[in-house]
Amino acid sequence: MTFEKITTSVTALRAWESPVSSPSEGMELIASARYETGCDALILPKEALSEDFFRLSTGLAGEVLQKFVNYGMKLAIVGDFSHYTSKPLQDFIRESNRGKTVFFVSEEGEAVKRLSNE
Repeated sequence: MTFEKITTSVTALRAWESPVSSPSEGMELIASARYETGCDALILPKEALSEDFFRLSTGLAGEVLQKFVNYGMKLAIVGDFSHYTSKPLQDFIRESNRGKTVFFVSEEGEAVKRLSNE
């Protein structure tokens, strides 16, 4: 994994071997980001997550995001989510964006702003 420190508290994942497809891989991501950068907020490209993450019935999103909450690391997932037509997923994204820990945004600039200001 390769990270780029954006601000003193925000880092972005720039390169990865394979998409996160299990809660333990999510935990490894958190640990690596924190160890390598000392940041407590992570920008993650949508492509760095398995497509199973976006099928809520798999439970992967809930398990991975719970790791971020438990370990006090904010997360912004950046990408185009418009092609996902699942109403539960759309509702999940909308509710997440109302909170202060996990955000789904279309641009990295918006991710930095949310992670820095919330």
